[in-house]
Amino acid sequence: MSAEIETRLAELGITLPLAAAPAANYVPYVISGSMLYISGQLPMEGGKVAVTGHVGKDVDIATAQRAAELCAINILAQAKAALSNDLGRIRRLVKINGFVASVPDFVEQHLVINGASNLLANVLGEAGKHARAAVGMAALPFNAAVEIDAVIEIA
Repeated sequence: MSAEIETRLAELGITLPLAAAPAANYVPYVISGSMLYISGQLPMEGGKVAVTGHVGKDVDIATAQRAAELCAINILAQAKAALSNDLGRIRRLVKINGFVASVPDFVEQHLVINGASNLLANVLGEAGKHARAAVGMAALPFNAAVEIDAVIEIA
């Protein structure tokens, strides 16, 4: 399955970056039994937060969806690092939690997090279909527009 995932990534024009180091006193992932827990990932690109501000004021939905895609790419990068470069060990993406920095009257967080959900399902196939939450936040670290964490069942 690892080769299939790598092929899908290539077809989508995605090159996974090196997994980002934590920005505070936590680890980027934890493996417990057959579960991989990935800490919240920001929309990092080229070593910096690529999309900042509040959705509904500074950031439109399409740009916020791109931020969610970047978070998903960084989730996959962390998973690859955690699994010794073998994404084929992913049995199922169990759940993602999506946090959207948004103005109080913005109520379409679900549309923003679709950016991540669609990318993960496209890359992981059936194993990428997941439960999720999509919630609005007053602010996120480094003024990021989106942050997403993940729970993954592994072999």
